[in-house]
Amino acid sequence: MSASRAAHTATALQDGRVLIAGGFVGKGSARGAESYAPDAGRFSPLPPMLTTHHSHTATLLPDGKVLIAGGYGQDTRTLAAAELFDPVTNTFAQTGSLGAPRADHVAVLLPDGRVLVVGGLGPGWTFLSSAELYDPATGTFSPTGSMTEERESHVPVRLQDGRVLVVGGHNGRRENLSLLASAEIYDPATGVFSRTGDMLVRRHKHDGVLLRDGQVLVTGGSDERDDRGQYTSSEIFDPKTARFVSGPDMRLSRYKHAGSSLLLPSGLVLVAGGAPLAEVFDPGNRTFTLVPGEPRMAGQFSAVALLKTGGALITGGYGNGGGPRESTWLYRP
Repeated sequence: MSASRAAHTATALQDGRVLIAGGFVGKGSARGAESYAPDAGRFSPLPPMLTTHHSHTATLLPDGKVLIAGGYGQDTRTLAAAELFDPVTNTFAQTGSLGAPRADHVAVLLPDGRVLVVGGLGPGWTFLSSAELYDPATGTFSPTGSMTEERESHVPVRLQDGRVLVVGGHNGRRENLSLLASAEIYDPATGVFSRTGDMLVRRHKHDGVLLRDGQVLVTGGSDERDDRGQYTSSEIFDPKTARFVSGPDMRLSRYKHAGSSLLLPSGLVLVAGGAPLAEVFDPGNRTFTLVPGEPRMAGQFSAVALLKTGGALITGGYGNGGGPRESTWLYRP
């Protein structure tokens, strides 16, 4: 890439390209954005975003535009700013602001085209339970029901019925840090979050992905010790029973890999972040297998996008002995 990036976003566009936006570069944020063209195998510069962002969200909308919302700015200020990337003109344009500045939040596209934005951190290290909805038709955010708990480093997964599962995370800092095993489900029809079954293990900085059969695979994360408490374990949530059951162990421990797991066209799951090597989960026999390659990926806070070829682009991140990087990797199934 043209810049070293971590805590950035990689969004697969409808035209086959991948939008790479923001991230942090040691100190501050990478204002620039760029796109990757799989056919050419190269990155091309884009006009800068209107605002610098890292630890933000990027959501592909039904019309092909990408909503970039919140995060931290150049001076680590928590942002309410949001903007839209238009792949037809390759430009960024302002849209309505978030109702509350937030970073390290999560965002999910709902079946009706709206975007659910949940939790994260507000100014002054305030942990948020609040949620809001972005309506592309009006370009505005509006409040919706709040979660039952404040959460950062949590994971959302849209279920097959359109509801959204929000899993784990933490609130509080240092001696007041509290890791969460709890999970809750947002119902777009009522705008309400309701508690569901707890995970077997308290997790934050983990990942989750919807499987083809409608269940949810949750992987890795860590305990209060962060890098010294990384997990190899996984769990599987069944929406029919509202229960988590123990899944198989991964081959490598992983954390800080939210958003880096993808359901492949084959039904297998690529777990690409959080460690120097990726691995693949087979739901049929419930096993993890390492992906061959040199163990040099950064891993933490990398960004991953599914390509139309069925492979994936893995970008940036830090860890494995270094800070934010410009290096990228291709997964070929």
